[in-house]
Amino acid sequence: MRISRIVSLAGIVFVCCISVWRTSGDEPAKPKTWNFDKDKVGEIAPGFTGEVGEWKVVADETAPGKGQVLAQLAKNEDSVLNLALVKDSSAKQVDVSVKFKAVAGKEDQGGGVVWRAKDAKNYYLCRYNPLEENLRVYKVVDGKRTVLESIDIEHKDGWHTLRAQMRNERITVFYDEEAKTSVLNDTFMDAGMVGLWTKADAQTYFDDFAYVPL
Repeated sequence: MRISRIVSLAGIVFVCCISVWRTSGDEPAKPKTWNFDKDKVGEIAPGFTGEVGEWKVVADETAPGKGQVLAQLAKNEDSVLNLALVKDSSAKQVDVSVKFKAVAGKEDQGGGVVWRAKDAKNYYLCRYNPLEENLRVYKVVDGKRTVLESIDIEHKDGWHTLRAQMRNERITVFYDEEAKTSVLNDTFMDAGMVGLWTKADAQTYFDDFAYVPL
């Protein structure tokens, strides 16, 4: 276990060093961002598809932008994976991030980001669950989740930032801008869509969603 953790942390350092090298020598790609402040309240944000769940723009004065957020409001059963995808997005090497706030949920809480999505049942996912106080990386294949990594993080109320970066087979995950883990997986090696995710009855607000091809 100790050797595995050392290798994992070494991967984080490697990915971060590569990121610095690229941005210092290459013209960085421009991120695609959403803050939802100009979107119509009560409807899903333009460009998003509500694959599973109830996704609507709502007002929230506590949001980072002090305006509006995209919310998942459904109270589904425990096995349901709520998902909204950006229908015109496509990236293989990608950096995707979002600010989120857990609002409610008895079975589940929190949520996360999705990338390299082929469709509503096949994608990579990282999410934070305040009830379990853990950050997890998953692959979802034919609608079934498999844990790739799990990190315990003490929950604190309010807004937090979740970010995932994937280059080739390496996934690096950040929580509140701090690198937490790095893992290798080659299940999905083609470009795919990005999106937002919650599970079951987790009602969650999302703001400042962004992704950039690397």
